Amino acid sequence: MAFWAFGLGYLISSLIQVFVTRERMQQTMGETGPKSVGLGALFGFVSSSCSFAALATTRSLFAKGAGLVPSLAFLLASTNLVIELGIVIAVFLGWQFVVGEYAGGILLILFMWVVVKLTAPNQLVESARQSARDVAGTDAGKDLPDWKKLIRRKEGWRRVANRYFMEWHMVWKDVTIGFTVAGIIAAFVPRSFFQSLFIGSGQSEQAFWEILLQSLVGPLAAFFTFIGSMGNIPLAAVLFENGVSFAGVMAFIFSDLVVLPVLRIQASYYGWRMALYILGVFLVILVATALAIHYAFDALGLLPDATIGRSLTDRDFFAFDYTFGLNLVFIIISAAFLFWRWRDKGLPTTDDNLTDKILFVLAACSICWLAVGLLLL
Repeated sequence: MAFWAFGLGYLISSLIQVFVTRERMQQTMGETGPKSVGLGALFGFVSSSCSFAALATTRSLFAKGAGLVPSLAFLLASTNLVIELGIVIAVFLGWQFVVGEYAGGILLILFMWVVVKLTAPNQLVESARQSARDVAGTDAGKDLPDWKKLIRRKEGWRRVANRYFMEWHMVWKDVTIGFTVAGIIAAFVPRSFFQSLFIGSGQSEQAFWEILLQSLVGPLAAFFTFIGSMGNIPLAAVLFENGVSFAGVMAFIFSDLVVLPVLRIQASYYGWRMALYILGVFLVILVATALAIHYAFDALGLLPDATIGRSLTDRDFFAFDYTFGLNLVFIIISAAFLFWRWRDKGLPTTDDNLTDKILFVLAACSICWLAVGLLLL
């Protein structure tokens, strides 16, 4: 169902990242203002959806002098407004969630701007910027040649192939775990569990306090699953099919930046005080955004109905249709890019940090679980 969606999104993302450099972004993102915040959101929109890649780029932008609000706008946009995420959401959840994701991404940035302007201490911001500069060191990078020239050269497309491969390398563990966990939950976890965890789920009419509690539980569930934004989407589909409200599901999807690994990385970049401050800001704005989107859709009569459509466990998993054709196209593209990367630089190894090692082990267990399942069919 989803391989072509990932492939298309990462191909578009790779093209943009190769031809729009970090240095060009740094030159145009100054102190907080409508232009710099808008540019931060735009650059985030055309960047990678990988949370960890977005964190590193945000640190670089902030260390090079971009304001805190434009930097956080980039971070929020790069994990909520990116093209590939919308494609995968459309595959699993439908157009209402795509609209909610993009409209919510804009609201997240606006709410963040207001909250940071009202609460951010200048001394904390400058201390965090110095920490980011210390971490960045000499990571200045060199600008690429003009994109109009680069796009006509083999070197440009070699970089696209390398970037495409690295996009998959960064997320394959999260995606594998996310799909496996979603399948296990859909198959084995009873509906009563969701009704206990998300109070009021499954009811035709839900009170405001129940929707509010579901919007608070969504980030809590995401915090403990620590799966990236792309891997969270099939799990979000399971939540919705089990009666969790639109607001609760959207809060869960928005929560990819309030998980434990992200908090740990933020602390290593900016110090724990700033990391906890950013976590608090993100929690406030994502709950507020989820509620705002829910009631806006409700007022317009656009709230999606979980009873319409098929369950995640009741789908046609294989058929000779457009999905098969698109998957075949992107399998060929991916294989060609993989061969180019292997011939040029070889294959990357697993990172040494503890989080990546844990994810690798969990992804390997997921593959074994799926292999056993196929043998039992």
